[in-house]
Formats: sequence, C-alpha cells, structure tokens
Amino acid sequence: MAVWTVEQLAAFLRFAREDPLFVLWWLVALRGLRRGKAAGLRWVDVDLERRELTIVHQLVHTEEGLVWCEPKSAASRRTLALDPETVRLLRWHERAQRRLPGERWSPTGPIFTLGSGAPVQPSYLTHRFRNLVSASGLPPVRLHDLRHGAATLALASGTELKVVQGTLGHAGIVLTADTYVSVLPQLYHDSARATAKLVLKAVRATNRKIGKARGRRDSHVAHRDSRSDDATTDPRKAAGRRGRAGGT
Repeated sequence: MAVWTVEQLAAFLRFAREDPLFVLWWLVALRGLRRGKAAGLRWVDVDLERRELTIVHQLVHTEEGLVWCEPKSAASRRTLALDPETVRLLRWHERAQRRLPGERWSPTGPIFTLGSGAPVQPSYLTHRFRNLVSASGLPPVRLHDLRHGAATLALASGTELKVVQGTLGHAGIVLTADTYVSVLPQLYHDSARATAKLVLKAVRATNRKIGKARGRRDSHVAHRDSRSDDATTDPRKAAGRRGRAGGT
C-alpha cells in the first residue's frame, strides 16, 4: 500500500483547505472511512455533543443509480470517537451548509453535498481526490490509501491493534494485523523501549530513595560520633563527667 507521511498528509490538508469537501478528506484521513460510508453520512448519524459518529449507511452505485444501503457486515456498523478538532470542523461545515443558496438542510440529509442537497457519488470522490493530489504536487496515492494511512498513523502513535480494528470495521483482528504487518515491527521496538524506560525510571527512583535514606543514616552516625569525640577530647566535658560521677 502507498501511504503518506504525517508531513505529506498535513501538506495535503493545507492545500485542500478551501475545497468544499475538505471535511470529508479530513474524516477519511483521520478516521479511515471508506468512500461509500463517508458519502453516506447524514447529520443524524453524528452526535457532536458526545463527539461520536455512527456508521449506519453507505452509498453504492448500482444499475438503478445511487442507492442507500446498510453496511455489509455487523463490524462495519460501528460508532467512532471524534476528536475536538473534527467536531469543530463538522460544526463549521454544518453552518456553512445551512447558508448555501438552494440548500435545504435536514437532519436526515447527507453531510457532504455539492450545494444541491444531493449526496456526492463515491466515484466522484475518487475523481476529485485524484485531481487534488495531482495539483498539490504530492506523491500520488489513492483515496482508499487515506484509509490505510489513518490506520498506519494510529498504530504508529501507539493505538492498540484492537482499537484500530474497531475503527476500521474489520471483522477480526487477524485481518488488521495482516494488513498492517509492516507497521507492527516498529511498534514492537517502541513497546520494548517504553517498557525498559518504565522499569529504569522505577529503578532510578528506588536508588534515589535508598541514597537519601543512607545519607540520613550516615549523617546521624557522624553526628553521634562527633558528640562522642567532643566529649572525649574536651577536658572541660571530661571533668564535668567526673564531677557528676563523684556526686553520685
């Protein structure tokens, strides 16, 4: 698979900032949505207060035309968590869509349209994305590669494999592991370093505690020895001890 680096993805998102479908590109890149599911999103599928997005439909092009249908598998029907920046972008997109002339906004209407209120066709998304990538001058990737990139970035950031599986809607974790096996070795190395770092931090903290305790003990012994030495070498203190001894 061909995926962009973090810097290349950021460059594309900056380049596509003014595109009417910018929020869709953002969602695909960060949440790994397939094009049909992204095109099939409705406002009723998004809970911005809870910061969640539920996949319940997808748009499919058939002989009868564009058809709304349910995802093929139970795993594909899922709820995704949204970060605050994505929520902010969706709120901004909703306000912008409501202001479009001729746009009849509805909570059951599609999130992504081209101004007519009708959803965008998945094939159009592929075509538009290809043109944007070409114009940006970035290495060529497919729209579906953004989905792979989202999974790769999530794994590289330390997200657990099981969480990535649920995010992508894979039926089993083996499929996720097999698909992104090239990313996993680096994660294993990162995990080994993180584990060692945790243990070494605890060892250093323990050594500091032992060192402080030993320092306090040595200081106490030195102070006690000092008092004993003073009493032995100071004639006045020795005489005082003799006098007290004679009195008893």
